[in-house]
Amino acid sequence: MQAQEISLAKYLWLPIHREGWPFIALFAVASGLLGLLWGPLGWLGLVLTAWCVYFFRNPERVTPVRPGLVISPADGVVCLVGHAVPPEELGMGSEPRMRISVFMSVFDVHVNRTPIDGTIAKVAYKPGKFLNASLDKASEDNERMAIRMQTAEGAEFAFVQIAGLVARRIKCDLNEGQQVRAGERFGLIRFGSRVDVYLPDGVEPLVACGQRCIAGETVLADVQSSEPARHGEFR
Repeated sequence: MQAQEISLAKYLWLPIHREGWPFIALFAVASGLLGLLWGPLGWLGLVLTAWCVYFFRNPERVTPVRPGLVISPADGVVCLVGHAVPPEELGMGSEPRMRISVFMSVFDVHVNRTPIDGTIAKVAYKPGKFLNASLDKASEDNERMAIRMQTAEGAEFAFVQIAGLVARRIKCDLNEGQQVRAGERFGLIRFGSRVDVYLPDGVEPLVACGQRCIAGETVLADVQSSEPARHGEFR
């Protein structure tokens, strides 16, 4: 019984990402000043401050750890599944690869996590526009941080943080040569954005467009599986 209570408390308690505290403090101070000017504005500011706290939440996740599983790097909805050429700055060639895109709204957790165990081979930033991140052309036109990694078995993956319509900062803590494990936190994007995952040849997605993903938990693909690509329908 005691263990269940501790587990429930941990589930209900949502830690805040350190990047969020300056914004939360700014919102709180602004709310107080607005409240002094006119009471209703203060209440509005309080609501916005609560939203800011909610946006920067950084919950614990339970990551499946079997070798070969590709885990979602972001909370959100799968908006695109199909073949696309990886970002040219990663040097992965011009052949299209299977790409899974997860779109994060301003109400999703924005802490990003690594999709699979491996070594970071390249990290490349490219400035760009701030189009709606759910659009296909956002992969090419928007500001992005692209990461190429290699597993112990030699398989190459890429994942890309893409800025969105209201996103103005991409944070990535990864360095070339760094060893990472699936589900580890590596950065975040604020506010509203997308993360693309590029799979090796022959690896099919196990998610469908419209499906909701949980960063660090949802399995996007399985390197060891021979199952064909999954399709979904709204019900």
